[in-house]
Amino acid sequence: MIPRLGLTRTVVRPNYALIARDGYVPSVLPGWTNCTPCVLLSAAIGAELVQLLIECKQGGRGKVETGTREWVCYLVSGEGTLNGHSVVAGSYAYVPPDSTIDFASSVEGTQLLVFEKIYECAGDLTPPKFLVGHERELAESAFLGDPRARLKTLLPDSLAWDLAVNIFTYDPGATLPFVETHVMEHGMLFLNGSGVYRLDEDWHPVTAGDALWIASYCPQWFIAAGPEPARYIYYKDVNRAPL
Repeated sequence: MIPRLGLTRTVVRPNYALIARDGYVPSVLPGWTNCTPCVLLSAAIGAELVQLLIECKQGGRGKVETGTREWVCYLVSGEGTLNGHSVVAGSYAYVPPDSTIDFASSVEGTQLLVFEKIYECAGDLTPPKFLVGHERELAESAFLGDPRARLKTLLPDSLAWDLAVNIFTYDPGATLPFVETHVMEHGMLFLNGSGVYRLDEDWHPVTAGDALWIASYCPQWFIAAGPEPARYIYYKDVNRAPL
């Protein structure tokens, strides 16, 4: 076998990071048994969120108190239960602060994606209640009028929510319509397909299994490439005045 000689697409910069699947490193976290969490994003990289991908064996379980944090969970593959609700690939849940996450995997190879952040109080707004659903229940909308770039919003759009989690699908050759530069931070996981992401002044090939962190005001643009649609799920902070 020819050695890989230290080659990887993973790159970490001050205002963005691409973590390729070959660079994932397993962790051990309290509350998770028969599970392998990978910490993809955290404050250590400069992010204001935590992004985890947790791979579970059959019978794997996680039981965690959220404390001041809110969690959005998305089942990438497999099936199981989350807070008593049956979940399958494509299911998602919002778990508010001061509550418990109780997840159990019923099949080998289940993958649970987590976006986690501290809930930002504002005025008399209170955190939303627990929510669970499946992406197939959600309609796609053309992004800025382009039917080849379609968006699903997993969480309601109201001021009580200080985060959004969406799924973006691009037909081959479809693009973001312009180079975005905005105050929102992103955490992201590519689910299907491939393409090229512009981050700051750099261009990176991306594919299913890649994780991305994009800091505030980092210029970004994407084009889908390859024979199948490209899909990614992403987090952004919303509905709060910047400090």
